[in-house]
Formats: sequence, C-alpha cells, structure tokens
Amino acid sequence: MLIKLTGGKVYDPASGVAGLIQNVYFKDGRIIDKPGDQPVDKEYDCHGKVVMSGAIDMHTHIGGGKGNIARTMLPEDHRQDPVPRTNITRSGNGHAMPSTYVTGYRYAEMGYTAGFEPAVLPINARQAHMEMADIPILDKGGYVMLGSDDYFLRMLTAKKDQKAINDYVAFTINAAKAIGVKVVNPGGINAFKFNQRKLDLDEQNVHYGVTPRQILQVLATAVKELGISHPLHVHGCNLGVPGNMQTTLDTIQGIGGLPLHLTHIQFHSYGTEGDFKFSSGAAQIAEAVNKNKNITIDVGQILFGQTVTASGDNMRQHANHKFANPNKWVVMDIECDAGCGVVPFKYQDQNFVNALQWAIGLETFLLVDDPWRIFLTTDHPNGAPFTSYPHLIRLLMDRTFRNEVLATIHPEAQKMTTLASINREYTLDEIAIMTRAGAAKLIGLKERGGLAPGYWADITIYTDNVNREAMFSKPDYVFKDGELVVVDGKVVKTKWGTTHIAKPNYDASVEKDLKDYFDRYLTMKLGNFKISDDEITEDERGSLTVHPTKTAI
Repeated sequence: MLIKLTGGKVYDPASGVAGLIQNVYFKDGRIIDKPGDQPVDKEYDCHGKVVMSGAIDMHTHIGGGKGNIARTMLPEDHRQDPVPRTNITRSGNGHAMPSTYVTGYRYAEMGYTAGFEPAVLPINARQAHMEMADIPILDKGGYVMLGSDDYFLRMLTAKKDQKAINDYVAFTINAAKAIGVKVVNPGGINAFKFNQRKLDLDEQNVHYGVTPRQILQVLATAVKELGISHPLHVHGCNLGVPGNMQTTLDTIQGIGGLPLHLTHIQFHSYGTEGDFKFSSGAAQIAEAVNKNKNITIDVGQILFGQTVTASGDNMRQHANHKFANPNKWVVMDIECDAGCGVVPFKYQDQNFVNALQWAIGLETFLLVDDPWRIFLTTDHPNGAPFTSYPHLIRLLMDRTFRNEVLATIHPEAQKMTTLASINREYTLDEIAIMTRAGAAKLIGLKERGGLAPGYWADITIYTDNVNREAMFSKPDYVFKDGELVVVDGKVVKTKWGTTHIAKPNYDASVEKDLKDYFDRYLTMKLGNFKISDDEITEDERGSLTVHPTKTAI
C-alpha cells in the first residue's frame, strides 16, 4: 500500500530538513521518493501538523531484574494506575514502573518507536530480552554491563593485554545480544562487597588493586577498537554525592579523547557551595562537554512526584536507602558479578535538594551547545517515569513556563540556580535531534531516526500547538514500520519491533578459560550463558537487526 502524508511541516535533522512543508511517501514499510504516476492508496492531510520520525529513548530501564523487583515491591503503584484490556490491547498497570505491555502502549502513544535498556547484566540477559520481547510496538536493544565483574577484574589484576580485554568484551556482547557496553560505578559495585562504601576515580578496589580510571580506559578502548558505534556508556563514580562534579570533570579529562557517553549526568553535577553544602555544577560540566567533542551526555532529569530508583549501583543505592519513600528497599548481589538496588523515592519541589536537582538538569540542557551530543532522558524511572517527557519538553521549549515553575520551588534552591537568567528555548528541530536523529546516530541505528527515502517508516505526526506538553502528549498519528499504530494518542494496532544487536568478532579461544571459570565459580554453565539468535525471534515477536562493526562476525 502506498501512503502519502500531505502538506506537513517536516523536521528531519538527519536530512537537514527543519520545518519545510513537504509530502512524505512510504510503501512496504519504507519511506520512498515521490512515486511518479503510481496511484496513492491512502492519503493523510497533515496541513498544520508537524511530521517527525518516531522518537528513540536511548536510555530507559525497560528490561531486567531490577524492574521486576520494583514491580514486586510496589503493589500500590499498580493499584494507582490500572489499564483495562481492550479488543486491541492487553491489561496492565503501573505508573513508576509500568508492566511490559503498558510500557509499549504508553511510549507509542507519545510518538516513540524505540527504547534501549542501558544495563543488561550478562548473567541475566536472557530474562532482560524475554521481558523486552513482551513490549509491543517498540524496537529494543540493550547495553551489556561490565566493569565490576570478577572475571574482568581478574584480567586487569593479571595485566592482560588490550587484545585479551577486547576478546572478552566482544564475547560478552555476542553472548548477551547487546548493541553497546555500559559500566556502572566502575569497580564500585564489586568494591561494595568488600565493605568499601565509596570509590573515587583513582581509588583502588581493596581486593583487586584496580581503579575506576583504569576500568574506564580499557573498556572505552575496547569499544572503540571493536568498532561498536555507541561509545562506552558510563554511569560514573559518586552518583548523587555533593562535590561529585570534580569526579565528572576528571573523568572527562582522564579518558584521553576516547569516545565516552556520560549518562544521567544531572546526578553527577553537584558542588558543595552554600549553606546546605550542595550546589549546581551544571555550568562547569556543560563547559567541559562543549570543549570536549568526544563526550556525549544524557541528562537524567528529575521531575517532581513519586517514582522508584532502580540501579545496578548497589553502593549508592545502599547509601540512599534512608531516603526511601515509601520506606522499603532492596540491595542485592547477582552472581558475585554485579548488584542491584531498588529504592522508592518521591521528589518534592519544596525539598531544597530535590528542587536544585530539578534546576541542575534544566541548566545542563540549556547550557550544552550541541543538541547532537545531549539527549533527553529522565533515566526512567530514576528521575521520573518516561511518561513525563512531554512536560520536560515544554520546560525546555517555553522559558515563560519554565520560570513560572521555577518560582514555585524551594526558595533557597531558586537562589542557587542561574536558570531564570538563561534565555534559551529549544526549537522543534533541536527536540527532533535530541530525541530522533541524534539518538539514532549515537547508537548506530541504520535507516532509523530520519525520513529520507530508504529509511524505515517510523513516523510521528503532531498537531502544532504552542503548549508543547499538550502537543507531545498526544500525536495525531504514529506509524511503525509503515503500519498505523496510534491515532489521536491511542493505540489502534499492535505489532512487534526489531531487536538491535552488534556482533563483533573475537578469538574463540577466550571461551576455554571462561568455561573453566564458569564451571568453578558460577551457577550457570557457559553454554547456557550464551543467547542464540533464535531465542530472540522464536516466538515470532519481532526480528533481529545486526549492526556492523569493524570486526563483525
């Protein structure tokens, strides 16, 4: 079927198109050139509407054990927001951590067509993929988590060369069916198990004698040398600690120009000035990002209200458990290779720290110059549920609205932020970069995130509205792979997206030592650890899309 979108204002940064009135044609799931004399089967009048590609959330916790722990812990969250079954959609529930089907519906109903889980534990990757397979409509993918695993730390202690590290990283990406590599509190998850309660960038893990800086350097080098498109995805040291701004600046300088993505950077941008010994480091962080073109960031914006924090960073989650709201929490070990901490949290606008965190995130968004190197996230659900994105977009695009909200927060926080003096307002083109073209480029997605001929027809159409929150909350139409899935902000059809993975090559001899290690120390055999391609596709819920690397299998 040939479909025509007529007269819309197109924002397609991947093609350099910013607000031009254009027609868009697609057929058989792909965008095509103007088809000549071929008759159009279906036409949509898009006059007065904004046409973008489907949005991509490059960092959202939608698959893995921590999400299920959060769901188990918070029955009150389920009761708050039940979703009834219809003849098209399944029932579900949840506000802070929605159930899998509801996750897909709510993303699609905002115009999103892809989401990437940023912390897939290798030992738990099969469960993460099974959970993501239950999320309809969206494309999915994951970044495999390394940096505190015992085998890797033993390699560093034994001073294995970079080639050996590369082989291990490539093996793990293949085994976990990942598209990138994530490190969480490098070495810190492991150090916590040896009773270290903090670990700075150049502080040694007491058991292995390895520093976070060493971990970051070898993993960033491995990712680059393997040809993985997405830079090493880094949840840095000292998350949430006043003064951690300096750690973040040292991390940027100490990586030696290697590509590095710093995630939820709001939580790593704190100073120690003022009466409360807590201040904004956003200006210094933004200046460093602006100067260092090898660095990309996502913000991890906090927004006020109830949520749940779910992280592999057991060290910091243990430190924060005293702030749990409601007062219950979980911190656990996973196969001695990683950890998990789940702490419910309620961000309050009259709490000085929460209010300043809110301002720090917005300052970061507004002070980083290049929208191709900064990405819109709330670190769902840690800063806020992903359903708050339209509100966040309005804060970025509407200075008057932003300052109205600013005037309502804790008065001492208002004094500690420069937010009111920042005039910048994001444009629709910049929003399209952050949430579409830039995200696709960063992850390495091919033929996604744009509207040029040959791209997959992931398309979102909004009615232009000066109230950007209303606009981005309810798209008129969403097409996924050319199929209409949302009309007037409601799902009208479900389908399954693809799973994006990378397959870098590696020396198979790495598996000999790994087999011995698994047999001796782990509860799972090496053969069970590796996920086969058909495990992702055998239930016919989508397909695999393999992205090329320099050393692809």
